[in-house]
Amino acid sequence: MEPRSSHSPLLPPSSDAGEDPSRFPAPERRGTKVIVADHRWRGAVPGVERRVARAVSAAGQWLGMALGPTVLLDTDHAVRRLNHDFRGRNKPTNVLTFEAMPGGGDGDIVLAFETVRREAQAAGRSMADHLSHLVVHGVLHLAGHDHHHPAEAGAMEAAEARILHRIGVPNPWRNGGITP
Repeated sequence: MEPRSSHSPLLPPSSDAGEDPSRFPAPERRGTKVIVADHRWRGAVPGVERRVARAVSAAGQWLGMALGPTVLLDTDHAVRRLNHDFRGRNKPTNVLTFEAMPGGGDGDIVLAFETVRREAQAAGRSMADHLSHLVVHGVLHLAGHDHHHPAEAGAMEAAEARILHRIGVPNPWRNGGITP
């Protein structure tokens, strides 16, 4: 995981993603726009849009904020290009976050399919659970949380574990986990 980046290269959010009211809190009115740019996400994570919306909603409720970021599910190639263009790093990463531009929504979260799949396999967890973790991680970055120092990292990991527990995702930090 790379830390927050500069302003968003994506469009501001404009749609409301649905939630399963029997298990998860209703989404905030601002809505989360999920763009599935690489079709492999749908094959690897059934109900991927709903899963992303659940993770965003749970993180927003934990933070006490109404959130509606745009979440782009793309390839390593696309994320490498964004990482190069906005951060000067010519390599893919699992997730990038981009702060909102004034009047431009709640920021953007971009995830790389191949990297997320590889990390999930290496950690022995489902790609769906790893995706939820990385979306929560991205939302925390958009809300100003970071992990540059050990105390920050510990606080962020604890927040992630609590939020993920709310949506039935096991704690990714047990048994070592993968550092986003």
